Amino acid sequence: MQVKSLHIDQLIERCKKADKSAQFELYKRYYKAMYNTAYRILNDSFEAEDIMQESFLIAYTKLGTFKAEKKEGYDSGVPFGAWLKRIVINKSLTQLKKIDKYENVPLERIGNPAEEEGLSDYSNLKANAILDEIKLLKGNYQTVLNLHFIEGFDYQEMAQIMDVSYENIRVMISRAKSKLKKNLKNSYEKIS
Repeated sequence: MQVKSLHIDQLIERCKKADKSAQFELYKRYYKAMYNTAYRILNDSFEAEDIMQESFLIAYTKLGTFKAEKKEGYDSGVPFGAWLKRIVINKSLTQLKKIDKYENVPLERIGNPAEEEGLSDYSNLKANAILDEIKLLKGNYQTVLNLHFIEGFDYQEMAQIMDVSYENIRVMISRAKSKLKKNLKNSYEKIS
């Protein structure tokens, strides 16, 4: 049986036995999504490629600890992709700290953001324009917006992943959204 036609669970079992063709097939199935995840956090293609490669190596060595989800049962396992993505995110955040792009936001109370006087119509704004504006934000703002809005993590999960308090995550998200909104407004008004 060719590895291309194998179910993910079968591939994982063969990977546990160090089957190189199964490992390569697993890599081919997940590399693009994992690269994109690392790139959104690191904003550097070479760093993202390195982190993705390291994450796959870690995953292959720790496959014995992976607990697959069961379709019919109460098993607490997770899908392989989610497990691998967690490895990629953790490695990316560790790398971000190492290269000193990650800054903690001081815990201070922030007031309600000033309300916009006029509401703008952003319906013509494309998703890529928003993603480009996110890339222009400072490192920790990029990270929290990507983890929350693109990767889908809630505040509690983000606090755990980033090893900061829940309140700090709330402050970072609030500030990042305000800054993004301001930048989008400025960019949008230049286009209009």
